[in-house]
Amino acid sequence: MQARNRLIVGLDVPTIAEAETLVAKLGEDVSFYKIGYQLTFAGGLEFARDLARDGKQVFLDMKLLDIDNTVHSAVENIVRMGMTMLTIHAYPKAMAAAVDAARGSGLCLLGVTVLTSMDSGDLIEAGYQADPRSLVLKRAEQARATGMGGIVCSAEEAAAVRAVVGPELAVVTPGIRPAGADKGDQKRVMTPADAIQAGASHLVVGRPIVKAADPLAAACAILEEMQGAFTV
Repeated sequence: MQARNRLIVGLDVPTIAEAETLVAKLGEDVSFYKIGYQLTFAGGLEFARDLARDGKQVFLDMKLLDIDNTVHSAVENIVRMGMTMLTIHAYPKAMAAAVDAARGSGLCLLGVTVLTSMDSGDLIEAGYQADPRSLVLKRAEQARATGMGGIVCSAEEAAAVRAVVGPELAVVTPGIRPAGADKGDQKRVMTPADAIQAGASHLVVGRPIVKAADPLAAACAILEEMQGAFTV
């Protein structure tokens, strides 16, 4: 596996100008980018199209959840944008609508299980009775049964999720932090090598690269660590 195709850099910056600067700094060493809410509301959707036209892979992190018809219509339009990955909250009806809309395209639909900023206490406060691991595995089973392309989960659950979804589906893990890095607001984190060895297929890395004094050096160090883990 080429780590370059498995590292997804989160463009968690407030403006298109900053995103363009970061992409230019990372050059050909990084081929995959995530665009989430922050950049989306600053013109990020058109920027996502530009990245795709330039040959980059784009993970559109929209975490869609709505009535079936709305999800279906949204996914149809996102397919036309040329995106590589798209997140859907892993509720069965929403996933089914998305799968139907994306059928026959190259868009990989990812079911979002439990956010990496949440722990058991957060789930209880939100009204769930399950612990994060149990809820992640339940949603992973539902995503596989619905025909989704993969799962988003913390690296802590990657091995268990891989056992549920099998070898073919993508297991995408945010909350990746190199050894010694600040966890920030993330509660369930893991190093790049450990995440790969646990069964993750793709790693989403934002602040450790975006906020680094030398983003390219930070990205290359993570790529090297990932490649070593893939070849173990």
